[in-house]
Amino acid sequence: MEKYKQEFIEFMIDCEVLKFGDFVTKSGRKTPFFVNTGFYRTGAQLRKLGEYYARAIEEKFGLDFDVLFGPAYKGIPLSVAATIAISEHYGKDIRYSSNRKEIKDHGDKGILLGSPMRDGDRIVIIEDVTTAGTSIQETLPIIRAQGDVKPIGLVVSVDRMERGQGTKSALQEIHETYGLETTAIVTMAEVVEHLYNRPYKGRIVIDDALKAAIDAYYAQYGAENPA
Repeated sequence: MEKYKQEFIEFMIDCEVLKFGDFVTKSGRKTPFFVNTGFYRTGAQLRKLGEYYARAIEEKFGLDFDVLFGPAYKGIPLSVAATIAISEHYGKDIRYSSNRKEIKDHGDKGILLGSPMRDGDRIVIIEDVTTAGTSIQETLPIIRAQGDVKPIGLVVSVDRMERGQGTKSALQEIHETYGLETTAIVTMAEVVEHLYNRPYKGRIVIDDALKAAIDAYYAQYGAENPA
């Protein structure tokens, strides 16, 4: 596993973004682990997060695209942080765009924040985590309503590697249904590989009991051939 992936896993632990316990996902599944990017709360944290996203984006998609779109609300700071990091580390000035939940009726009217979209724009979508793939169903119509644009990819922070609507992973289903390339900074398999029975800052994050709970979760909800 690449060093930056190991660092990102530890970064999530430090920021209390990656937690283990008893949780319920947006799709209603009871899960022993949860990823909440809302816990990135400082400028330094967002700066580092943007750098991890930028690396994952550059490795998967290169920089031959025009707009990084972050769906409201969590996607707004993600798109801003990642476009700043792309500019600083790769010298490419990508535009950022996000949607409003409510359309303004005064001033800067419309549904978009940041850059408008132009005909011919190639769009990469940035999200925190995709569990069942439901959010992309809401996001793509917003993007396609902006003109003759082409959504080409989706990047998330963690691939949960579980079933979407069928037996395949949510990211696989998104790829097959919408033709989007997908990638993640890390997968849950990489998280488990890095943390299982390894001390981090004086404690074992994933012990045998938690590993058994994660295995049981994947026995119920794990995707077929998630790689």
